[in-house]
Amino acid sequence: MKFWESKTLAEMTKDEWESLCDGCAQCCMIKLADEDTEEIHHTAMVCDYLNLDSCRCTDYSARHVNEPDCVVLTIDGAKNFSWLPKSCAYRTLAEGRPLADWHPLLSGRPDSVHTAGVSVFERVVHQGEIHPDEQESMIIQWVET
Repeated sequence: MKFWESKTLAEMTKDEWESLCDGCAQCCMIKLADEDTEEIHHTAMVCDYLNLDSCRCTDYSARHVNEPDCVVLTIDGAKNFSWLPKSCAYRTLAEGRPLADWHPLLSGRPDSVHTAGVSVFERVVHQGEIHPDEQESMIIQWVET
């Protein structure tokens, strides 16, 4: 039995917890909130620290220090994982669903998230490349929440 099938999120080691990340980088996407409705919209913009080729953070160990809006996922926050995409392993397991067959822990291939079309690979730009007045035009609909 795989560790994610036999343990709760709270029982996982730090390494097990970290290995759940599939590398989709959807959590790195900049979200905009509608001031009137408070609805959250995903955009095709990502944090400037994201490596667009690997979909991994270039400043992972200090990400929440250097990017104050970066959310660090913890078990204590699991009840609020609904903001994560439905495909996210943390949300999937918190909701009692099995990992998708493309997840790197099942496929054995770190790029399986990209070949499955789940990652932001070749779909996003760095936020710093977009003028603030143009950011609203970057709202996308392809993230399944």
